[in-house]
Amino acid sequence: MMTGKSFSISAPGSTANLGPGFDSVGLAVNRYLTLDVTPHEKWLFIPKTSHLEGIPEGKENLVYKVADKVAKDYGLDLPACKVEVSSDIPLSRGLGSSAVAIVAGIELANQLLDLNMTADEKLRRASNCEGHLDNVAASLYGGLVIGSHREDGTDMVHGGFPDIDLVVFIPSYELKTEKARSVLPSEMDYKVAVQASGISNVLVASLLTNNWELAGKMMAKDLFHQPFRGELVPELEKVYSLADELGAYGVALSGAGPTVICFAPKGKGETIQQKLQESFPNDSIEMLSVDQFGLTVNSKQLITQEQPS
Repeated sequence: MMTGKSFSISAPGSTANLGPGFDSVGLAVNRYLTLDVTPHEKWLFIPKTSHLEGIPEGKENLVYKVADKVAKDYGLDLPACKVEVSSDIPLSRGLGSSAVAIVAGIELANQLLDLNMTADEKLRRASNCEGHLDNVAASLYGGLVIGSHREDGTDMVHGGFPDIDLVVFIPSYELKTEKARSVLPSEMDYKVAVQASGISNVLVASLLTNNWELAGKMMAKDLFHQPFRGELVPELEKVYSLADELGAYGVALSGAGPTVICFAPKGKGETIQQKLQESFPNDSIEMLSVDQFGLTVNSKQLITQEQPS
């Protein structure tokens, strides 16, 4: 006999940086990774959606690796499970696919081992895994997050749930985070860094006061990463030009790219989506909204399964 609980974990994808908010500003979006977990005789991850084709189906899976690391930190072992995995978050496109897997892996261990981890503990662990907090914090909490992840601590402010339209241009090609990081400079001139920091500060202030027109202006003035990563995403300039003409608040690379995200007043997103689709017929242009819930867990009743004979 094999006894254990069955449950599901769901967490949203995210966009990050929002221009100059490099590695510190994130926004959860309504695209989700879902794990349906049941006891099993061995670890098995079963992809249920096309975005997940080719993912590791055993202990090489990122979700398992993260969960196993949490278990080992507590001196415990994970009970084997079958995990059916669904996702509508495209991989390596700048919508937080790896970050949400990290968040889900931490919660998987939390549920299986009854660890009763606090949200702050989950955020610290996820930020340590990811190296920064913007995507993981958004997947944990939903909505807008602003924070700082350092060796000595992780601090975050929740900025609410902006009521805006989001339109994403998702190119047909992938852009690995490692490649996007490789084009960034290793150093920045002090005066340029001060200017870049000021732009980022105004971005944050405008987001927290719901001044999206000013936030969009700051997105275009980013000095931290878009001037360098733009060469890897040649469509960025054209998307910016079209969305600006159509009344978008602002445009930015989503995370490390190549997805480009447009922030627009409520009701204007559909027009922007249509015009972008006409200009980029071979790419995916999607309307998104801000996720309101973050990480959720749906526990089910205790179940008993017969092991195969």
